[in-house]
Amino acid sequence: MPGIRPQRKRRHPSLTPMVDVVFLLLVFFMLASRFGGDRAIPLPLSGAGAGYSGPPRLVEILPEGLMLNGVEIAPDTLPARLGMMTETRSDTIILQGRDGATLQRVVDVTQALNAAGFGTVVLVE
Repeated sequence: MPGIRPQRKRRHPSLTPMVDVVFLLLVFFMLASRFGGDRAIPLPLSGAGAGYSGPPRLVEILPEGLMLNGVEIAPDTLPARLGMMTETRSDTIILQGRDGATLQRVVDVTQALNAAGFGTVVLVE
């Protein structure tokens, strides 16, 4: 029969390129993701029940500096100045971020105060 062609075997597609792409995506997302846990800083917001006594201790965080009770101070003198204003290291210190201050600046000041032993820090608007 001249019009009938012999039947061809069906070709199966190769899965190797697809497996390569999947592994490349897996490696990309593993390298692009962050490993390790995020750290949390305990920082009560105003009105969260933190008691306050003694002289005012308002630390205003500016984009390029700090103010303690309205007076500009050097960041490295903050723990010493607060030490003179507190009876114990557990006294409440109020932080207020000013316009233009980044969240990283607030976190840096909070960590510096925690490293100096001040444990009760309250963030206000």
